[in-house]
Amino acid sequence: MSEDLKAEIERLKKENESLKSSKPARGTLSMKVSAKGALSIYGMGRFPVTLYKEQWLKLLGITDEIKTFIEQNDSLLKEKE
Repeated sequence: MSEDLKAEIERLKKENESLKSSKPARGTLSMKVSAKGALSIYGMGRFPVTLYKEQWLKLLGITDEIKTFIEQNDSLLKEKE
């Protein structure tokens, strides 16, 4: 193997390790576009929350109603520990 190839492999190994260690901290929210073109939010739980654009916009359009519902039903709703 040539020296250039060995150096490139070593560089790629270091880059790969850097990328692996730069994952968002647990509980940090991050976003990605899924393979099917939906928006996935990571960091809410074990699995991502994935909705299509129009679904996110519809949900964001009722944020005040969601907050009011949470306030009105606070005694019935559980918090994740």
